[in-house]
Amino acid sequence: MSLSITPFVAPLGAEVTGIDLREALDKETADRIYAAWLDHIVLVFRDQKLSKDEQLAFARHFGSVGDRATPKDLQNEVANGYDGRIMLVTNQRDKKGKYIGSLQDGEMWFHHDMSYTPAPHKATLLHALELPSEGGNTKFANMYMAYENVPNALREILRGRRVLQAYNRSMLERVDPEQGLDDIAHQWQPIFVKHPETGRISLYVSHLISAWIEGLPRDESEAILEQLVAVAEDPGLVHEHIWNDGDLVMWDNRCSTHARTDFPPEQSRLLRRCTIEGGPMIAAA
Repeated sequence: MSLSITPFVAPLGAEVTGIDLREALDKETADRIYAAWLDHIVLVFRDQKLSKDEQLAFARHFGSVGDRATPKDLQNEVANGYDGRIMLVTNQRDKKGKYIGSLQDGEMWFHHDMSYTPAPHKATLLHALELPSEGGNTKFANMYMAYENVPNALREILRGRRVLQAYNRSMLERVDPEQGLDDIAHQWQPIFVKHPETGRISLYVSHLISAWIEGLPRDESEAILEQLVAVAEDPGLVHEHIWNDGDLVMWDNRCSTHARTDFPPEQSRLLRRCTIEGGPMIAAA
């Protein structure tokens, strides 16, 4: 088989077939994949059977593998032999009934991975190992298109402003900054960001993690955030990925958000996640 990249009929995403990611990539193939990733934001590699080390080796073709932001003493995976680069997105438990991974059950709101850190990781790679019979889908939203859909008058009001990104490891609850940010990961980020490689501008606001717009009273900030979230989650910007066994999905956190749908809690779901280091977000001029 030969490598084939087929764009989805969707606001973002492409399917990649004809490649076994267990094999080392030559530079030409790696460059082609990277270019397609920049173009399509989300790449879906079908029918993969990667070990932890093989997944990390594939990720290294595109940058340095990132360490998780969650402190190691709060990572269930560390007790199961992982070193802080791997997250197991799973509701599975060990023999003592303790979760072996993170983000266990249920729905999760739209978010950018690690937007609450000074240098968010640019890419996330998620590999499906065990899936429920239904649900647990991942929705991706195109934040380039979201920026274009922000009304011009609002865009001018917000140009140059920052938004507080704060995360307390919840999946369906925003941080209330008026209650204090002690022990809560947080970072001020530009509302509109320039992609360092494509040069395009995207909206950098999400339902789950964006908490307060700089320089605005709380009520005004909340009203504008509600408007921005409605723009960012417009169904016309969203592609919903229904997982198949062996899928590996790689997405660009700088210009997309993602969310998870609910699934039966009594059914097992196991996906293996790693990331690629990025850098500080660049404010759009």
